[in-house]
Amino acid sequence: MGQAWSFIRPVPRDRNQGRLPPVRLGRSISAFGIAAALSLPLALSPALSPAASAQQIAPQLPPPGAPSSFAPLVQRLLPAVVNIQTTQGAGQPRAGRDAPEVPQAPPGSPFEEFFREFLERNRPPGQAQPGQPGRPQQQPPRRAQSLGSGFIIDASGIVVTNNHVIEGADEINVVLQDNTTLRAELLGADPRTDLAVLRVQHDKPLPAVTFGDSDTASVGDWVVAIGNPFGLGGSVTAGIVSARGRDIRQGLYDDFIQTDAAINRGNSGGPLFNLAGEVVGVNTAIYSPTGGSIGIGFSIPSNLARNIVAQLRDGGRVRRGWLGVNIQQVTDELAESFGLGNGARGALVARAQDGGPAAAGGIRAGDVILRFNGQEVREMRNLPRIVADTPVGRQVPVVVWRDGREQTVQITVAELPSEQQQAAAQPTQPAPRTQPQELAGLGLRIAPITPEARERFGLRAESRGVVVTEVTPGGPAAERELRPGDVIVEVQQERVTTPQEVQERLERLRRQNRATALLLIEGPQGQRWVPLRLSAPQRGQPG
Repeated sequence: MGQAWSFIRPVPRDRNQGRLPPVRLGRSISAFGIAAALSLPLALSPALSPAASAQQIAPQLPPPGAPSSFAPLVQRLLPAVVNIQTTQGAGQPRAGRDAPEVPQAPPGSPFEEFFREFLERNRPPGQAQPGQPGRPQQQPPRRAQSLGSGFIIDASGIVVTNNHVIEGADEINVVLQDNTTLRAELLGADPRTDLAVLRVQHDKPLPAVTFGDSDTASVGDWVVAIGNPFGLGGSVTAGIVSARGRDIRQGLYDDFIQTDAAINRGNSGGPLFNLAGEVVGVNTAIYSPTGGSIGIGFSIPSNLARNIVAQLRDGGRVRRGWLGVNIQQVTDELAESFGLGNGARGALVARAQDGGPAAAGGIRAGDVILRFNGQEVREMRNLPRIVADTPVGRQVPVVVWRDGREQTVQITVAELPSEQQQAAAQPTQPAPRTQPQELAGLGLRIAPITPEARERFGLRAESRGVVVTEVTPGGPAAERELRPGDVIVEVQQERVTTPQEVQERLERLRRQNRATALLLIEGPQGQRWVPLRLSAPQRGQPG
């Protein structure tokens, strides 16, 4: 399908990043095929005695610290893990994306009939039967079903699951381990973090589990996943924490725990436990070219989920802190341009939004945010989550790198608006009519922003600076993906309004033997800082 990520549902793969190579699989290897292979007699080398051979293939004991069995832990946790069943009108688009898909089984095997019957019970109306493309199944209209997982965090009946499991559902039911089915009420959902909170009513207290501290989950630690894959409730798998802080490019707050514990479609919303029986993650996504588990799964850390769940439970919505800045990653070249010691770190402010908390507190374009409210900003993507977790209305210290040194400003965090207002347009100032000017050695031509240039390149009315009219293929500007229509706003953190000012700033940097010039570029996607490699102009060329 051209997709690799699954929220334990399909999510587009970022082809440009190349984080995970595309995987192509041939024929599936069934459990029966594996069993047949293992049942073949093992040929022993004549050089090995029977005793040596037996010693060589004898099972080894678990390493020190590894559990000999997960059974006691699982028996305690299973009652708190539930199955989520949602239904919606047959004419509505399918919102839940954990609908079961039939696994492959050998022809004539008992599992083939089992999975076929299971698939038919959950097939949306009008969908073609297997082996009969284009021939929809003739049956009366009914409601589409979706399956997922969840877990109880309060004996009164509070259940946590994924937002995509219940999104668009007309009816939500929670199925307990003893097959008791309870109608669920949606208390709140948060699409940004893919979390939802439900409430069920029962005549007696329900078994519950608690959130643990996901920050203590180290790479290599054992974890256990329990859920409802393919509708097979109460399935248990074990593995380890494979990595921390994974960014799978599904939102601003990506900070996933990666695990090799097998999770599949239907595991969405289920818990990831540590060996103390605490929830350290909420299973949400898998990397899979086939839709099945290949040992790369992702869970929302409990320390992120706990705050979101509490807000959804108490108020039905999430209030997030808002700073009001456009930021970008600090590369090594940008760090050098800003004179930032100790390597690239922090979040570079490309723009402080007018009327936002950052602009009101004195943060401006070109600042590098190093610490926010005492927390280190190691890289750009850390900042949105730190700000979002900060209580609305709190005044916090923000350490920024400005003019070659650290400075501290005080910011009052506001609430993230549902729809950010666009900056008001300002009247256009007339600009002189001049011919485009070439910046020798940089591979681009620039010109003032005139009414003709605004119309030609579709520039905003409030754009200020110098417009790029031409980029030479293979030149320094092309290497940095500058394009005609981009606007140079600043050179080395100084405003420019004419081509002559740009030229003067560049010549000054050359006299200082600077290797790069730091440009603030405004394009269709907003503002960004670009380090442009300086080359000495060749003789006979302007500049």
